[in-house]
Amino acid sequence: MARLMIKKKHLPVLLILVALHAPCYAQKPNVKKAFQQAEIQTLQLLKETELAKAEADKSAAGNDLVSPRTLENGKLKLVASKDWTSGFFPGVLWFLYEYYGNTDWRDQARKYSALIEKEKTNAGTHDMGFKIYCSIGAGYRLTKDPHYKDVIIESAKTLSKRFSPKTGVIRSWDHNQDKWKNPVIIDNMMNLELLFEATQLTGDSSFYKIAVSHANTTMKNHFRADYSSYHVIDYDPETGAVLKRNTHQGYSHESAWARGQAWALYGYAMCYRFTKDPAYLKQAENVAGFILNHSGMPKDLVPYWDFNAPGIPNEPRDASAAAVMASGLYELSGYSKNSKLYRKKADAMLNSLGMKYISKDGDNKGFILGHSTGSKPMNSEIDVPISYADYYYLEALLRCKRLIAPEQG
Repeated sequence: MARLMIKKKHLPVLLILVALHAPCYAQKPNVKKAFQQAEIQTLQLLKETELAKAEADKSAAGNDLVSPRTLENGKLKLVASKDWTSGFFPGVLWFLYEYYGNTDWRDQARKYSALIEKEKTNAGTHDMGFKIYCSIGAGYRLTKDPHYKDVIIESAKTLSKRFSPKTGVIRSWDHNQDKWKNPVIIDNMMNLELLFEATQLTGDSSFYKIAVSHANTTMKNHFRADYSSYHVIDYDPETGAVLKRNTHQGYSHESAWARGQAWALYGYAMCYRFTKDPAYLKQAENVAGFILNHSGMPKDLVPYWDFNAPGIPNEPRDASAAAVMASGLYELSGYSKNSKLYRKKADAMLNSLGMKYISKDGDNKGFILGHSTGSKPMNSEIDVPISYADYYYLEALLRCKRLIAPEQG
């Protein structure tokens, strides 16, 4: 076979061309480097949070602020425990403890998780999983602290109060009663993990049955023929009939809001973990297919805030959606015949996040990722760091670590 002769003067150009045309998923994420950066940033965020708390405590309104959420006009925004994002920062601290095994991280995680515990009796919201399971749930998984177990069970009992046998779903919001009678958002799929876990901890199948009913009803009513998801479904509280289908945080009611698609992918992969119901696996695969094959998905696999946003490519990205998608794809890869594809795409998402969307050391007040979008229609949290992006980014990295050679982790 004849050898291909390449002149040295052409080699640099050739290497550039190869790099440009190589698959973006060719390289496994550098989990070790990513966690080193995350540790530097989170140490900074701890300092900034304590400073912000001290400043807020000077006013009566600041007494309940417990967790960093985002940056607002360049300043760190803290939220009270009742805010749906309050559990993500404690979760980040638990992930750092999980990776490093450092008791200092454990102690910080315990400290910030304790500030969320009182939410276990707050029946005014569906966000119990986000608040309690991402903080206390992570703590229980890593420490088996019996107190944390009790908090999880109490939280599941509280969340169950929002379930209606007439609708078959857990009510999401109590606000905007002028718009919806019984709204259920796709995000609510993420809170089912708390209920499944409560059944495993207690043997009480009532939690499991509520979670399955919610997942089945959502699968029936939330999705279009192409497996994209609406954001909000409004149910008649008396009959369970669908009254309207909206996409509250997306571009339009019929558009595919990126983070909503991420919640759907992650949610049904998680449901399959607990139930082994093939319908959930198929649903997760179909949602993954919609996401990965959509013409609006950019080459770096970090989606725009809405797949149908009219100004693409001049639209804000949502790093948080990519982090949730990557974590969901890693889980799905453990169950699906499309395992290799899902792992490659998740790897590509993490590589993109770690190269193009990562904060420089000390920037963004210590948040790990930048360039997330909370709610563009409300002109809220656009192109900023957000706590849940960091949470699912680290979760995805840990899931990646379990799938690659230990020396790479």
